[in-house]
Amino acid sequence: MNRVIVIAPHPDDEIIGCGATIAKHIESGDEVTIVVVTNAAVGAPEFYAQSSIDKVREEAVSAHHFLGVKETIFLEFPAPALNAFPEFKISLEISMIIQKIRPTHLYLPHPGDMHQDHKAVYRASLVSARPQGEDHKVLNIYCYETLSETEWTPMQEKAFVPNHFVDVTDVFDKKTEAMKFFKSQIKQFPHSRSLETFRALAMYRGATIGVERAEAFIVERQIIL
Repeated sequence: MNRVIVIAPHPDDEIIGCGATIAKHIESGDEVTIVVVTNAAVGAPEFYAQSSIDKVREEAVSAHHFLGVKETIFLEFPAPALNAFPEFKISLEISMIIQKIRPTHLYLPHPGDMHQDHKAVYRASLVSARPQGEDHKVLNIYCYETLSETEWTPMQEKAFVPNHFVDVTDVFDKKTEAMKFFKSQIKQFPHSRSLETFRALAMYRGATIGVERAEAFIVERQIIL
């Protein structure tokens, strides 16, 4: 059995980025924990009321329960202001979670994403997952793509060029059903956060490797013992 941690800067990033892969892990008997790092009511209360954050967190828990996620952990770091927040504090909290769960797999946002929160969460998580000494090592670290962020990677950043693909043909419908719980976040096509766009991307990534549906990742690290 594998132990999987998915780090999401904001609620719904985890389903958009790797919801079908999460479903596949769970169907295989793996334990999945999702860590949502930020609370926008802390970072920008003038724009985000705590009531709206509570709502989207309830939506996230419902989506995770539908998929069979073992545990959802909400942290309280200030969105959308992580670029002005000490990253070592984020790393310390994520480190404690990693030490407790001792994951075999870690999924992170792509460092080239447009949103500064995604970049900060990526960096802080990598610090937390450094393979130091003889203690537990996270063997597999992958970066997922988040529609509405990853496709807008600035020119000076490293673009998302996947080198790891997961055939999710048999479980993709679970991703779209899980996303439907996010009524406050889902958009109408042709918005990139629409169900139609999720299906189109999965078909494109699938066609890349000759299957009907796939999710794509960049390998950040793999350790073979």
